[in-house]
Amino acid sequence: METVGVVGLGIMGAGIAEVFARAGLRVIGVDIDEGAVSRGRGHLESSTGKAVERGRLGAEERAAILGRITLTDKRDELADADLVIEAVPEVMELKRALFADLDRICKPSAVLATNTSSLSVTTIAANTSRPGRVVGMHFFNPAPVMKLVEVVTTVLTEDGLGGEIAELATRLGKTPIVVGDRAGFVANRLLLGYLNQACRMLEEGVASRDGIDTAMRVGAGLPMGPFQLLDLIGLDTSYEICEVLFYETKDRRHAPSPLLRELVTAGMHGRKSGQGFHPRTAKPTAPPSSGPKVTVTTIGVVGDGVDAELLRERLDTAGFKTLDGHRDADIVLAVTAPPVVDVAVRLPNPERVVGIHLVGAEVAEVVHTVLTAPEIATVAQDLARVMGRTPVACADRAGLVVNALLFPYLNDAVRMVESGYASFADVDTAMKLGCGYPQGPFEMLEAFGLETVRDGLRALYAEYREPSFAPAPLLERLVAAGMKDVKG
Repeated sequence: METVGVVGLGIMGAGIAEVFARAGLRVIGVDIDEGAVSRGRGHLESSTGKAVERGRLGAEERAAILGRITLTDKRDELADADLVIEAVPEVMELKRALFADLDRICKPSAVLATNTSSLSVTTIAANTSRPGRVVGMHFFNPAPVMKLVEVVTTVLTEDGLGGEIAELATRLGKTPIVVGDRAGFVANRLLLGYLNQACRMLEEGVASRDGIDTAMRVGAGLPMGPFQLLDLIGLDTSYEICEVLFYETKDRRHAPSPLLRELVTAGMHGRKSGQGFHPRTAKPTAPPSSGPKVTVTTIGVVGDGVDAELLRERLDTAGFKTLDGHRDADIVLAVTAPPVVDVAVRLPNPERVVGIHLVGAEVAEVVHTVLTAPEIATVAQDLARVMGRTPVACADRAGLVVNALLFPYLNDAVRMVESGYASFADVDTAMKLGCGYPQGPFEMLEAFGLETVRDGLRALYAEYREPSFAPAPLLERLVAAGMKDVKG
């Protein structure tokens, strides 16, 4: 494949054209009219210009890359292309009409590829006279930077074609994974379930927008919080992917949250519209207090284990008197899994009880029950800051914030491998290279411990009765067998 066509020259399409041209291939970029073509040229010049400014490209190399790209508003110029990849909006009717036209224009040996992130490649392929020569080639934004390419084959794809396209992706400097045609493929199928659940958590008042973002970014070590990421992806795009996922799976986990639907309907699509979960310009907030606002001298600590000992040590160092229990304490910190209210009701002053869960090295989930006095909850957050932790206030729910979002995501990954759809390695690769996660889900699962995740899922299922929260049978079997490594 030496000549490649790209249809659709938005940010994604222009990025894909740049990727092929960087690899030395001749590229023909096509869009609907001269205005769209001009905008596509602007995207290419801006992207390559920034690369020169940052020292990642030389001026001569940039000129050579741009010289390999021909831009036009005439689709017929794709007649001699070896591969044509489309990057038009995620509308099935639009893609099917485009592929029917490309089928007419392109030579019989040409491969037609879709950059869809969630739509059925099989449906698109069936609308052509060459379904065996149609594949998915899903790049991630920004295409010149992101290393992952999901190569999607269907039951109609010619034997060996998926491997050929994967080899081409490698030639482009990308890391390909070859998967079957299921909605969302690997990365979006796992990612959108997690993001949608974060929306439901916000709706239900478990924690605030900023609290959830902080918990997942600082506590779980992810590159962005879920609402920051939704704004980046686009709320409308995320909503559409969730709709496609739910249509295929009928799993409530993929049913778009009402909050997400409401924001999309209101035209709040994230960064591209100027407002989404986060406003265009954040309002200044008052700096957090440096210590308790009410007098606290004695702190009761209820609980055992490493976290309880660490809590006592940090509080003692800060000059507070800690008690092993609750008698005469101004505030009681319960180092226990939810429901914290079970501990509170057994104590004489349940309004003084707050749950504490340490996450990583920097975050403390501060759990208020229905009995906790508001001023005591505020004091607990201030105490977390005194200990050098970022507090995340949350309701007394199974999993709190971090585990309630991470464990079902890990469970989804186990189910994906259990179904034979993708390998352990491919799933980890997809989430690290496609989403920028520091660990793949199976690396994360082993770091938490299989039994810990299994037990956490059981607690979530017992509280919410969501079928997707029930531990995957494979996870149950691995724990029963005493396995520590999911790949073993």
